[in-house]
Amino acid sequence: MRISIAAIGKSGQSPEHDLVHRYFNRLPHKGALIERDSSKTSGLAGKRDEGKRLLAALPAQCKLVVLDENGVNLSSVKWAEQISSWRDAGIRDAVFAIGGADGHSEDVLAAADKTLAFGVQTWPHMLVRAMLAEQLYRAEMILARHPYHHA
Repeated sequence: MRISIAAIGKSGQSPEHDLVHRYFNRLPHKGALIERDSSKTSGLAGKRDEGKRLLAALPAQCKLVVLDENGVNLSSVKWAEQISSWRDAGIRDAVFAIGGADGHSEDVLAAADKTLAFGVQTWPHMLVRAMLAEQLYRAEMILARHPYHHA
């Protein structure tokens, strides 16, 4: 199963960008980073515009996991179990979406198969990409029973 991160905003060259790709290159099917520019419009109209562009960039029939402060918190093992169940069901693509500064549009939230949170703290978007990539790699290592995860 291919695993991707779809995010609003371009990362450019940065330590966080490099870290995302370091983890993605270790995945069995090489992860992908799908980036869309932030909207030039602010507020609700900008959020809707970002949502439309994000949804248009997703692979057909993917499982969409939206990162949102109101989502559920899962342990690394539970993330791995979810990925495993989708893989066993023959799902080809799973995409984890990070919204823009104003969050996700209602359209993106409605399209989500699952909504997850990274705790109650607020994190910089570029750091969330790196943390998410690490958790996706960790899930693969858990499923492979690799000692990378020491829980």
